[in-house]
Amino acid sequence: MKITCATVFLAAISGTQAFTAPRAMNAGRSSTSLSVKQTDLDGAQSMIEGILTEKNCAPVFVRLAWHDSGTHDVNISEEWPKAGGAIASIRFDPEINHGANAGLAGAVKLLEPVKEAFPDVSYADIYQMASARGIEMAGGPKIDMKYGRVDATSPDECSPEGNLPDAEAGDEGKFGGPGGTASTEDTAVEWHLRKVFYRMGLGDEEIVALSGAHTIGRAYADRSGLGAEKTKFTDGTPTKLADGSTTDKYTPGGSPWVEDWLVFDNSYFTTITDDSTDDELLKLTSDKILFQDSGFAPFAKKFADKDAFFESYAKAHKALSELGSKFEPVE
Repeated sequence: MKITCATVFLAAISGTQAFTAPRAMNAGRSSTSLSVKQTDLDGAQSMIEGILTEKNCAPVFVRLAWHDSGTHDVNISEEWPKAGGAIASIRFDPEINHGANAGLAGAVKLLEPVKEAFPDVSYADIYQMASARGIEMAGGPKIDMKYGRVDATSPDECSPEGNLPDAEAGDEGKFGGPGGTASTEDTAVEWHLRKVFYRMGLGDEEIVALSGAHTIGRAYADRSGLGAEKTKFTDGTPTKLADGSTTDKYTPGGSPWVEDWLVFDNSYFTTITDDSTDDELLKLTSDKILFQDSGFAPFAKKFADKDAFFESYAKAHKALSELGSKFEPVE
């Protein structure tokens, strides 16, 4: 059985020596512009904040947005939206039913009332806004988001299955596969990850920074093929929130990477290498390699400093949220 990553992802060119150099994290980023009225965006954000507060669902909103944008292929030069990305094609079948997207139909449904209340705000903006606000409200960094995305309009604009990363190897000892827009298959997890993320136009620093978002959320066996039915941290007992309070308002189940899995901080980078941590916390092959590979390790070690992690993460999240997006001008 193929095991897929619960939250993060990247891109490929055939062969490890064929990679083109990814662009710098903040190179070519455009300034903020809006495709709708600011009052509509503010209203949508307020509704999203209410959902996040009521449901404690930041992790699944992050996963939804990332799995939408993470299909992008910088090597496709055909007319938009052929290259995929943050275009909200994930709301359509067949993409929403891709194996890596198991469980995300519920996140789409949770955000549908926002679209109904503010129809001029695109689905793509709503998904990316929910992800960014989820990170921020969980204690993470402020993300300089840009809005005004144009939506995909039909299932014909969905990306092919196979563009997202694996956390563990399949039965044949390989990560990834020949599907998607380009093969991500490799026996080495570090090169599988690079094939995924380089295809998106992202680099090693972004791979490591985005992996740090595993500081929130859980893996479920029925979604990613990973995780226990429940752990002592996810059994319905109270868990910590960013403001220091606790909550039991969450659906029990799954396995987290860190103990306080609703708080966004840098604990992922201090937990993975700590042999004294609880055995019920996840430490996957795709996690461990970040501290072993010569290209990844300097960033993983650097991010043991929270400020350094937050600075890099905010840039990486913004970059990911804009992949493949087409922005309309200000009204």
